[in-house]
Amino acid sequence: MQELNIYKPIRAKLIKIIDESPLIKTFVLVPEVEFSFKTGQFIEVTVENVGEAPFTPSSSPLETKQLEITVMKAGYVTDAMHKMEVGQYMGIRGPYGRGYPLEAFYDKEVLIVGGGCGFAPIRSLLYNLKAISDKLRKVTLCYGSKTPGDCIYKPYITELRETPKFEVYRSVDKTDESWQEKVGVVTVLLDEIEIDVANSVTVVCGPPIMMKFATKKLLEMGYPEDKIYLSMEKNMSCGVGKCGHCAMGHYFVCKDGPVFTYDQIKNSPNIWM
Repeated sequence: MQELNIYKPIRAKLIKIIDESPLIKTFVLVPEVEFSFKTGQFIEVTVENVGEAPFTPSSSPLETKQLEITVMKAGYVTDAMHKMEVGQYMGIRGPYGRGYPLEAFYDKEVLIVGGGCGFAPIRSLLYNLKAISDKLRKVTLCYGSKTPGDCIYKPYITELRETPKFEVYRSVDKTDESWQEKVGVVTVLLDEIEIDVANSVTVVCGPPIMMKFATKKLLEMGYPEDKIYLSMEKNMSCGVGKCGHCAMGHYFVCKDGPVFTYDQIKNSPNIWM
């Protein structure tokens, strides 16, 4: 009997590339076999003869014929991805880890705080929340980026603002004459929103330093530690808890996360690194 190779990727054809910002692209992939994931889970993506890296899909988990990953050009593998063309193939394996426990969001307001390319997993979550919006009270998105040019998913932001029960607030660190929204780090938006903290949960995803100060602000607002959901980013090399590169205290982020509540990991070492 042939043993299953858990590290063997599925071939996925690149059918579309969307330029989101000067450094960020979205890749639309069609796997050769049906592929599904839960929002918040991640996958390992292979570029042949280059390497492999983890990404959380940015598309709807309800779509199983194709998926999207949004990638910032920031290293060896991502640089190779940004040079790829429509018609080429990537490899994908997974999905891995634990995603967002959507049932815990029912009958509550959901506050989402995101920054930079952290919007990628958040968009997948937003697609899912829209599909179950009849079970939610309200969804508030606070999203920050460095400059107006770094804001991604602009058409989707417009669509989201026209969606009942959804509110969108954005900020940039450095503005220009085109920007009509808030200036400052993303946490400044939390001073402007109206939210029923006692009946809400919150999700944070983005660069570690942003997550650190967003979590601090949310605690000051009165959010209980077990109602703050963090999507952690570590070196998730194998994806199945074998290599140990993503160890965080007694957790493996790839297997036990990447979604944790703050009370689960607050005493783990170096959670914001």
